[in-house]
Amino acid sequence: MKKLLVTGSSGLIGSEVCEYFAGLGWTIHGLDNNQRAVFFGPSGDTRWNQQRLQSRITGFVHHELDIRNRQGVVELIAGIKPDAIVHTAAQPSHDRAAAIPFDDFDTNASGTLNLLEATRRYSTDVPFVHMSTNKVYGDAPNRIAMNELDTRWDYADENYVHGIPESFTIDQSKHSLFGASKVAADIMVQEYGRYFSMPTCCLRGGCLTGPNHAGVELHGFLSYLVKCNLEQKHYTVFGYKGKQVRDNIHSFDVARFIEEFIRAPRVAEVYNLGGGKENTCSVLEAFQLAETYSGIPMKYSYEEKNREGDHICYYSDLRKMKSHYPQWSITKSLRDTIQEIVNNWQKRLT
Repeated sequence: MKKLLVTGSSGLIGSEVCEYFAGLGWTIHGLDNNQRAVFFGPSGDTRWNQQRLQSRITGFVHHELDIRNRQGVVELIAGIKPDAIVHTAAQPSHDRAAAIPFDDFDTNASGTLNLLEATRRYSTDVPFVHMSTNKVYGDAPNRIAMNELDTRWDYADENYVHGIPESFTIDQSKHSLFGASKVAADIMVQEYGRYFSMPTCCLRGGCLTGPNHAGVELHGFLSYLVKCNLEQKHYTVFGYKGKQVRDNIHSFDVARFIEEFIRAPRVAEVYNLGGGKENTCSVLEAFQLAETYSGIPMKYSYEEKNREGDHICYYSDLRKMKSHYPQWSITKSLRDTIQEIVNNWQKRLT
């Protein structure tokens, strides 16, 4: 039976990957030390998700380990001998990173290096999938000519009608400290692939979402927005008139793509992983969708100052992914995803 190691296994993507591959018959090893609760406080606690995995996945093995523990990571991988590794553990907030720069870099950059080197020492044949971020592009996408529409911004430049491609520059832009630490990890994952001929992959995620997200204000756009709606708490919109646009991809479709890559891995690949143009929404449009499925009017306030390095409009060009893995496609629409998030929060809040 094949063994999968998932870091950040109690998080949104990590937990989805655990369940998905368990359904394929893999033995699942999850690495998570609930660091999200340290970064974000009680609202970021993911122990509930760890317990859910332990109750739902037969043979699930939880490893309480911090990826910054270099020797611990080496010993863990050598002991498990995984057939594939999916690395989702991270400090995920570009706002939070400014307050904890060493924790951010040590987790995102050094932690990823620890995993790569431990993997190389064990085997250079093990597929290594890294959850990167679209923040590696910094605010460079904001330099693209934009059209302002009634409820959103969109690209005016026809070169980006399909979204942002993997060839887009990551240079000469403001990334936030989080974006910079993720760039370091992203490049290192590519370098281990090229230098050691390892099957590595960087997935530069847009808004990764789904019903099992512990959304907080600093990370987890749709999940946190829905939670505010259901609890009748004010949601703060930061800049761009609330018309900033994101493409949203359900965690299930992320797991499906990871399966495709592990089944037919490539060396040092990079993919922009999002919902694509069809699954975009602005903050204002997300309010309308949340209200549609909850029946509760949204309460929100507006601050003129946008978040540092935030994108005005970002959606992923999925053509490279689909050309390399034509069996993969988006199966969960934005509306279906938001309805799932609403239903899940309603259960968790009662």
